[in-house]
Amino acid sequence: MKLSLGRRIAVAATLGLALVANAACGAITPASTTSAESGGFKLADYIKEAVEKGEPLRIKLSYHDPSLAFAVPIRQGMERGAKELGVDAQMIGPSGGNPADQVSELQTLINQKQIHGLAVSSASNDALKPIIAQAYDAGIPIISFNTNNPESKQMGFVGQDLVASGRSMAKELLGVLKGKTGKVVVVSVDSGAGWSNDRFSGFQEGLKDSGVQIVGPVNTGNEPSAAYNTIESTMAAQSDAIALVSLDCCSFTAGAKWLQQSGKAGKIHAVGFDVQPQTVEYLKGGVVDLTISQGPAEQGYQAVKLLADFLKNGTEIKDVDTGALVVTRDTVATVPVEG
Repeated sequence: MKLSLGRRIAVAATLGLALVANAACGAITPASTTSAESGGFKLADYIKEAVEKGEPLRIKLSYHDPSLAFAVPIRQGMERGAKELGVDAQMIGPSGGNPADQVSELQTLINQKQIHGLAVSSASNDALKPIIAQAYDAGIPIISFNTNNPESKQMGFVGQDLVASGRSMAKELLGVLKGKTGKVVVVSVDSGAGWSNDRFSGFQEGLKDSGVQIVGPVNTGNEPSAAYNTIESTMAAQSDAIALVSLDCCSFTAGAKWLQQSGKAGKIHAVGFDVQPQTVEYLKGGVVDLTISQGPAEQGYQAVKLLADFLKNGTEIKDVDTGALVVTRDTVATVPVEG
C-alpha cells in the first residue's frame, strides 16, 4: 500500500531523521532531540503541496565559492542526479566565498519559499549554523555537503570525513618519506577555515611521534599568482624542508608549479588533495608524489539524491561518506578528472 506524503513524513520522523553530530566518528543524533520545540522536523505546507501535486521539485546546492575549479565536478554530479531523479537542481553561491553574501542569498530563498530542498557547503564550520536552523525550522529539508556543519540542525552530511582524510595524508606521506625525518611545510588556501582545520588536525595526529617537524599551516589564499608567491617565499625560508603538503586542490597545484619551476621536483616530496587537470599532469611528470580524491562529483550527485528521495519517498536521510582515494602516477589514468 502506498503511503501519503504526510504519513511517509510521520514514519520518517518516528524512525528518527538523522543529524550529524560529529563528522569524524560518524555519530548521529535523532532530529527530535535537537529540533525546535515543535518536536521534530515538519515539512513546510507549500513543499508538501508541491510534492502531492507532482510539481517540479527545486533543489539548491549552495557552494561557498562556485568560481573554484573544485565546483565543476560537484556541479556535474548534481546535474546527473537531477536528470536521473527528475528534479530541478541548481548550484548557487557567492563568487569569492564571502560568507555574508552566501547567508543573504539563502535567507532570500527561504523567506520567498523558492526552494523545496537545500544542501549547503560553507568555508567555516559555524558560518551557516544560523541559516541551517532557519531552513530547518521553516520546514525545508536541509543537509550539508563537501564541508560539514556539525552540531547544527542539518539532517545529514555528504562528503569526505576531513579529519580521517588528514590522517590518511599523514600515513601516505610517511610511506613516501621511507623513514626520513625533517621539516614538512603545510599550506592551505584558507588556513582558518573549518575544513582546513579538520584536515590539519587529522594530519597532525597521523604524524605524532614520527619525528617529522610540521611547519604551518601557511595561508596562501586562492588567487594562483599570490599562492605561488607565498609558497616561493615560504620555501625559501625553509630551504631544508623535505616535503610540501597541501590541504586542498589549489595550493597543491601552486606548490607543484613552484617545484617544477624552481628545479626542486623530485628533491622535495609533495602530496595534496583532489584530481584537478593540472594535478594529473604534475603526477604524470613526477613533480608530485600523490593526491587524495574526495569524490566531488559523487558529493553533488548524492546531495541531490538524499533530498529527492526524502521528498518523493520519505526515505530517511543518512550521512554519505565519499571516502579518500589515494591517486598516484600509476593509478591516475583510472580516476576521473575533477574539473
